[in-house]
Amino acid sequence: MVREGAVNAGGRRRPGYQAAAVVFAIGMAGTTLPTPLYGLYQEQIGFSELLVTVVFAVYAVAVITVLLVAGNYSDKVGRRPVLLCAMALSAASAGCFLLQSGLPLLFVGRVLSGCAAGLLSGAATAAVIELAGPGQKARAMFAATAANMGGLGCGPLLSGLLAQYTPWPLMLPFWVHLGLVAVATGITWFLPETVAEPKRWPPLTPQGITVPPEVRGVFTSASLAAFAGFALLGLFTAVAPSFAAQTLGVHNLAVSGAVVFSVFLASTLGQSLTQRIGARLALPVGCGVLIVGLLLVASSLIAESMLLLVLGALCGGGGQGLAFRAALTLVSRAAPAQHRGGTISAFFVVAYAGISVPVVGVGAMATWLGLRPAGLIFTGCVILLTAGAGTYAARRPPAGT
Repeated sequence: MVREGAVNAGGRRRPGYQAAAVVFAIGMAGTTLPTPLYGLYQEQIGFSELLVTVVFAVYAVAVITVLLVAGNYSDKVGRRPVLLCAMALSAASAGCFLLQSGLPLLFVGRVLSGCAAGLLSGAATAAVIELAGPGQKARAMFAATAANMGGLGCGPLLSGLLAQYTPWPLMLPFWVHLGLVAVATGITWFLPETVAEPKRWPPLTPQGITVPPEVRGVFTSASLAAFAGFALLGLFTAVAPSFAAQTLGVHNLAVSGAVVFSVFLASTLGQSLTQRIGARLALPVGCGVLIVGLLLVASSLIAESMLLLVLGALCGGGGQGLAFRAALTLVSRAAPAQHRGGTISAFFVVAYAGISVPVVGVGAMATWLGLRPAGLIFTGCVILLTAGAGTYAARRPPAGT
């Protein structure tokens, strides 16, 4: 059972969905904090472009593993304990980056960061939605998706600025994040619990990808669109800084971080349009806009143009945001309350598969063929997938939406 729009015993509202969204955003920012720094780590430690994408993908594998093993755990134990655990993992990840002297701690830090993101994806999304009062559900859904994408975007922007303009490029970003995590932990402590009868640390019961029968029709088109959109995000998060430096000659870390930030900013703006368009229509429309963005990214690789790359980031991010919020809205709306956390986690399993598997493929191809041909092959494959997801969503719209 779930209590929604929780209030305290005196009828006075405690911190609501906005506070939970802040916690979500801070946690997700930590997962992309290293993005502009990989070039510095390459110089310091010495490893290939393939290894950059592998380090990045280790994070996504950790996310998927946690979602499969503990994606529904917050439905049982409650949202707050899971969020507090995620904050602890996020702090431990920052500690690994502060102490690193080689690849082992980089991998451990990314694994811990992925575990934190896996816990946050289902539990924080559900908490934000459930803490919304009557008439606030649409705004809460936007807050949840905006906190996810906005947090992911703020990580590279923050670390890029600090790395470029302070004397401690590999230290200060993580110290700042530790301070933010402390703030988020304090907020979480005072959040109301929305699970009415939480159990005291029940054993884990790995669910795999379990989707209630009434959600499966919606889940197919929604998850395919999420996979394609997250593949674009993965490309920018893992490879765009290297492309900017190696091909375009842009070595300013703040600029690299800003390019990655622009994708997530556009995603957040795209999400703000979903309610106006309607989730059922926004899903195929978002896929169409995403395809245009991917074509611009491909053009930037051919023409070696930073302008086209930024335009591709903005257009592709906008389409991803439009489709992502629509997909999450449809899945969350169709899921029964007692299985909402688990269903949302299953949705994010598919999404994070999109952010990991294709990106490792790009890294491998870049080693053999070069970064530009690998990027062109990648964008072509994602365009085909996005077109298929958009066509499916347009021809078989979810019932009752």
